[in-house]
Amino acid sequence: MRFPRPSELPWQRPRRELLLLSLVAAAALSVVYPVGAQDVSRMCLTRSLAHGHLAADQCLVGSVDHASYGGHLYSDKAPGLSALALPVAELTGLRAPAAWHHNGDLRLWAARVATGGLALLLCAFLLGRIGEGLVPGTGGATLVAFALGTEVAALAVDNFEHVPAAALAFSAFVLAWGRRPLAAGLVAGVAVLVEYEAGLVALVVGAYVLLSGGRALGRYALGVAPAALLLGAYDNAAFGSPLHLSYRYVANQFAAQQASGFFGIHAPTSHAARLVLVGDRGLLFDSPFLFAAACGLVLLARKLGPEIAVCGVIALAFLALDIGYFDPYGGDSPGPRFLVPALPFLTLGLPAAFRRFRVPTAALVAASVVASTSIALTWPAAVNAAPGYQHTVWRRLDELVRHGSAAPLATWAQRNVLDWVGVQPFGAFVLVFALALVAAAVSFVELRRV
Repeated sequence: MRFPRPSELPWQRPRRELLLLSLVAAAALSVVYPVGAQDVSRMCLTRSLAHGHLAADQCLVGSVDHASYGGHLYSDKAPGLSALALPVAELTGLRAPAAWHHNGDLRLWAARVATGGLALLLCAFLLGRIGEGLVPGTGGATLVAFALGTEVAALAVDNFEHVPAAALAFSAFVLAWGRRPLAAGLVAGVAVLVEYEAGLVALVVGAYVLLSGGRALGRYALGVAPAALLLGAYDNAAFGSPLHLSYRYVANQFAAQQASGFFGIHAPTSHAARLVLVGDRGLLFDSPFLFAAACGLVLLARKLGPEIAVCGVIALAFLALDIGYFDPYGGDSPGPRFLVPALPFLTLGLPAAFRRFRVPTAALVAASVVASTSIALTWPAAVNAAPGYQHTVWRRLDELVRHGSAAPLATWAQRNVLDWVGVQPFGAFVLVFALALVAAAVSFVELRRV
């Protein structure tokens, strides 16, 4: 049987690229969220690595997210993000969690931006270049849609691993698409170090590389090997075996659920599917452009068969993972966060959707930017308040229009770096929201060429 050969990587710089990336950075990376369990678990490991240790007993005492093995406490997360944060943590003198300002620590914010924030910009950059290469005039809008129209903006600056994993996984695919299998393997391996579930992407990209021949696959495997060895060495030193992941030793109130099924993953359920698609933070209401992007993947299938197969398989695999997990939103979060590594692959269909349905797709992108930016600016307070996003964020936006600063959405506004120069949270909310809208408007100008 003859398999189709990979196509050439489409690559073109969209107009106003630097301006759009700057607007995205200002809108997405300026929020300063309160200290959370993710911060403590990851930064405690970062501090331990700085001193040549893996256990973090004193740092993790009383923390929510930790693993317990051999009488010691460890981070229950994949170690990659903690290692990536090490340079900026050392440079800024990041202190122990007990010394952090709970409502927003500037050193901690810097560590978040240096990992998740830069990863967001990298992924947006790649999507913009490929989108412009696929359909001239759509690169800028594709860049903005991903960065400000999905939950990645909310997760990028809160020490969740999903955005760095997404950027690394998508970069591996782009490198493989560009016939650089060794580099693709290296990056795919690092993605798995950052998030174990990225192993799904590594396998699918490996199958894609095989279309270019056995030698290409051998180079890809050679690239993956260093990260695999590092992960095995870490697991062996921390948990007694190179095959024992940290999830195996979770020691918190979710330990029983995490231990059931495959690390908490079961067969998908209709309840979970409802939450992910049409729940209070579901994709239909917060990022509706993704449904147009899925249609765009279908439209591209004839032109880019192998590449679209990769995108489709990854999107479906992570959707099944999320709706099979015992908690589809993953605790307090802006949405179905386990889907994030698949979002750049799904967004790749957006240029074709713009070409076929320009006005409706642009409207869906605009709605996504409004909804997702509103959530990014408010979610830590909203998910712990009544009624939260009940009846979706659009109900809260309606109240904001009618009641102004007295509306719940306004009172949930998070701190911003502008707070250090005297701008109050609601003022920063208005300014950042305006920047997001400007980014969308600027990107839409080029859609006239489509």
